[in-house]
Amino acid sequence: MGNSLEIEPTDRRIADSLRTLRAERGWSLDALARQTGVSRATLSRLENAEVSPTAAVLGKLCAAYGLTLSRLMLLAEGDFTPLIARDEQTVWLDPETGFRRRLVSPPAQMLAGEAIEGEIPPATRLSYDAPPRPSLEHHLVMLDGRLTLTVDGATYALSPGDCLRYRLLGPSSFETPAETGARYLLFLV
Repeated sequence: MGNSLEIEPTDRRIADSLRTLRAERGWSLDALARQTGVSRATLSRLENAEVSPTAAVLGKLCAAYGLTLSRLMLLAEGDFTPLIARDEQTVWLDPETGFRRRLVSPPAQMLAGEAIEGEIPPATRLSYDAPPRPSLEHHLVMLDGRLTLTVDGATYALSPGDCLRYRLLGPSSFETPAETGARYLLFLV
């Protein structure tokens, strides 16, 4: 988990959304900690916007709440807008790994599909224990670099122009080699 002296406005809105989601379900911090494997202290600090969340922690929380990260960002951002300029798209940076995630499509609670752009630095591994929603369909299109993606035990080596289509049922990991990072578009249906 990243720690910074100044919390970004997006982190504060994420904290508010996480607190609301837990309260809506009537879960205690202890119950959520048991379900996610994230310590009670960390959950409390996240909900109070004392620290910035990492991709790994957000992945665990989204899985517990049955949300994609984009849906969580929608809760943090507010209303649906059908067109969003690139410089107005939500960008989130994982303070621990340097993973950069840009929400390309304007998310909407009434629409199922969404698109994100991911940028993973060289020599980086992102692991997720569970999907945010079982059987979520993904279409990953590699733009630049190299990426090894492991989905439900199957490993794929991706290069620019490759497209991997899969349903996410279990754990997954994204790994870049030491010599290059990866930039891709991910479409979720």
